[in-house]
Amino acid sequence: MDQNENLSGQGGEQENLQGEPVNQNNQSMEALLKNDAFSVELPQAGEIREGMIASISQGQILVSIGAKSEGIISGRELEVIDDEERESFEVGQEIPVFIVSPEDANGNVVLSYKRAQEQMAWSSVEEQMASDAVIESKVIGYNKGGLIVGVHGLRGFVPASQISALRRSQAVGETPEQRWARMIGEPISVRIIEVDKSRRRLICSERAAGSESRQSIKERVIDELEEGKVYTGRVTSLADFGAFVNINGADGLVHLSELSWERIQHPNEILEVGQEVKVKVINVDREKKRIGLSLRALSDDPWRSQIEKFSVGQLVEGVVTRLTKFGAFARLEGDVEGLIHISEISETRIEHPKEALKEGETVALRIIRIDPEQHRIGLSLRKVDSAAFADKDFKLLAQEIDRLDMAEAEETEEIAEEIVEETEEIAEEIPAEESNTEPEPAPSDEPPAEPEE
Repeated sequence: MDQNENLSGQGGEQENLQGEPVNQNNQSMEALLKNDAFSVELPQAGEIREGMIASISQGQILVSIGAKSEGIISGRELEVIDDEERESFEVGQEIPVFIVSPEDANGNVVLSYKRAQEQMAWSSVEEQMASDAVIESKVIGYNKGGLIVGVHGLRGFVPASQISALRRSQAVGETPEQRWARMIGEPISVRIIEVDKSRRRLICSERAAGSESRQSIKERVIDELEEGKVYTGRVTSLADFGAFVNINGADGLVHLSELSWERIQHPNEILEVGQEVKVKVINVDREKKRIGLSLRALSDDPWRSQIEKFSVGQLVEGVVTRLTKFGAFARLEGDVEGLIHISEISETRIEHPKEALKEGETVALRIIRIDPEQHRIGLSLRKVDSAAFADKDFKLLAQEIDRLDMAEAEETEEIAEEIVEETEEIAEEIPAEESNTEPEPAPSDEPPAEPEE
């Protein structure tokens, strides 16, 4: 007889090799587990699953994860859960759990709630770093190198170089505690710039996060700013070419030339980071999103008052201060400096000003140009005796003579007034009784008259 015929039967029954009937509904458990329809996905170490809290007791939490038995959170894994969070757990609540071990000595699946959170947090920060997301956080600590911030339950480090200039300007002191301690609890926006899960290294940047938020803020501020108006701002950084001042959340540039009417080499000569200053908006470029500011525009230009005594065509004396390829600089009265262009030094062609001038030499010069906006005075040596200015020279000379005559007359008048004042003072010092005594009669040669009888 064929073996298949021995195993076949009617009514859903089969016979084994010994001819005994076997029911399909009583197949072995091993056969059921091999059947995909009835297979159970066993937990694997390191896996994260979503489980449901089955029971909560003082020493453990049972969580159903769909395995052959419930998983257990106990011992150290239970202690690391915050008390406040443990008290918030309820039976039936779904929580993420990390499979520490698929089976312990007692056959239980060992779970960890805290590790699940941590693993999910690392995955989250990796995604946020890839998307350049800005994270709103708080300062939770510090060390000698910078600040510690909370990021999805992880500790992120913000190096001092990645802290915003404004916050750094407030970090005053020699020790980390003096610089950073008072910032604990302050809100901070950061962007993740480095993630190393194996080393548990999470580096954040406040500066990188600020670039995006500042851009949107700057657009709003630029729309509101008015040229010519004065605003109060705070110095955020200094550079060789100028200073950046934050106005209402947007940074504007005070160029080196707009810091002071006096010549300075670097902004740190008059400003420091964190300083509050008043600035005038002199330019707003809405297309390029640039704000031009000025400090010196808030005070009068001293140069203008210094050059009031000068006019084009006037003869002046100047001391040669510098010689350059294109000309010579000369200092006039009042420390005003002007330029003698090389073409204005000599009637004959010269290759360098040193052929006709030397530093420290005093020379007669003629003012040929005054530019108040650029603070420039053009001088000429070769036009000192120019006939074109003869009439002007004569008039200036006449004015000078009149001025001298007037000054001499005023001096003479002052001398006369001084003499009168001195005479009056002498007269006041003479005693009144002496001034009222009648003078004695002068002696006479005639004999005295005899008395009448």
